[in-house]
Amino acid sequence: MNRRSALLTCLAPVAFGQQSADIITRISGGQQPTIAIPDFRGSGDAQPWMQIFNLTLFDEISSAGLFKMAPKSFYPLQVPQQPNDWKAPVGGRSAGPWFTDWSGPVVKANYLAMGYTAIQNNQLVLFGWLYDVNQADLTNAQVFGKVYFGPVDEGGAKKIAREFAADILAKFGAKSLLGSKIYFVSNRSGAKEIWSMDYDGSNQKPVTRYNSICTTPSLSRDNSKLAFTSFLQGNPGITVMTADSARRLTFVNPVSSIVASPDFTPDGKSILLATKIGGGYQNIFSANADGSNLTRLTTARAVETEPKVNPLNTSEVVFVSGRSGPAQVYRMNISGSDIERLTDGTGQAANPSWNPNGKIIAFSWTRGFEPGNFNIFMMDVAKREWTQLTHGAGRNQNPVWAPDGVHIAFCSNRSGSLQIWTMLADGTQLRPLTTVGRNEMPVWTH
Repeated sequence: MNRRSALLTCLAPVAFGQQSADIITRISGGQQPTIAIPDFRGSGDAQPWMQIFNLTLFDEISSAGLFKMAPKSFYPLQVPQQPNDWKAPVGGRSAGPWFTDWSGPVVKANYLAMGYTAIQNNQLVLFGWLYDVNQADLTNAQVFGKVYFGPVDEGGAKKIAREFAADILAKFGAKSLLGSKIYFVSNRSGAKEIWSMDYDGSNQKPVTRYNSICTTPSLSRDNSKLAFTSFLQGNPGITVMTADSARRLTFVNPVSSIVASPDFTPDGKSILLATKIGGGYQNIFSANADGSNLTRLTTARAVETEPKVNPLNTSEVVFVSGRSGPAQVYRMNISGSDIERLTDGTGQAANPSWNPNGKIIAFSWTRGFEPGNFNIFMMDVAKREWTQLTHGAGRNQNPVWAPDGVHIAFCSNRSGSLQIWTMLADGTQLRPLTTVGRNEMPVWTH
């Protein structure tokens, strides 16, 4: 079992049912390792780009939730920049920078990221190393060393910092968010359209330009297809397109006043959806990826919607139903059998989303509050144990997991208008990603 697997294995027993528990990563004997990241320096013309580089590197590692960050105020005065700077003690006396300067009091780090940058052949070059400073010799202490290249500008400084951070995280079995995108619904152009942005909120741009209502986006597991509810044909129906080029694909909607809430099965061959046939209630159906072979899965005399297929167990589906009164989260087999209610019947629950580990869902719930005051919760589905992540700060809905299984994107009006935010899965490190218009219903690439 790698360290990332150990993280996810220990997540549920440590976190759920303990409102004050630290949910995020307890690895290495139940403790997060401590990492020191001193400011890197640049030689010559590289130095002007070091502030943005250092800010980006520190932020990428600290926001991952896997490490304790050693305070920079504790760092030794002598900071190594390359392997030759290490000087083993001679006769018990210091001969220069050594591991114990970082592993001992007061830093007490387990790992040190170090290096420097330079300009070579009109490129910004990073020489980066990661050291395990608890080791006794240079050979065993170096975890890795690598060279990174980027253009000589702010984007290049961010690029090499993020790539170095991604390699550090990878050494612990963690998945970097580098390269991942978030699709979301925004009205900033005057109509509700699908937009996309990078994982940190940068590069926001429209995906659809239909001048209509587009909502409830969903991505195929390979991120190649985007499905969403639109009003292009008058009544709400499902539109499917390629995610990279926004080229519309064939999807035959059933004749109904509503066809909504699509979700791809992990193999991308089928879509689950909510529709009403013959004037009945809106229930859960499955269809082929082109809309053919429509098959009813539920038959409740109540509105049922938002089906989500378990990414690791394709026979398991969670969905939202009003069959017991106010909307609650349920699970069932993909055949429609063995339906069970997951939430306890209090308040209203909606927006279930599977963690990539296939064991945990995030969802919104009004438990303990007046109707409409949603907060973000998560639940160990097998144990029915839940944890509340947001508390009394506006209306918080539509949680969706990042591919690292540690971050959550959601929409909230806590800042006065509805915007996309991210946080760690313990409710900390809240960050707004959008500020313009009303933005909601995020979905993160896998």
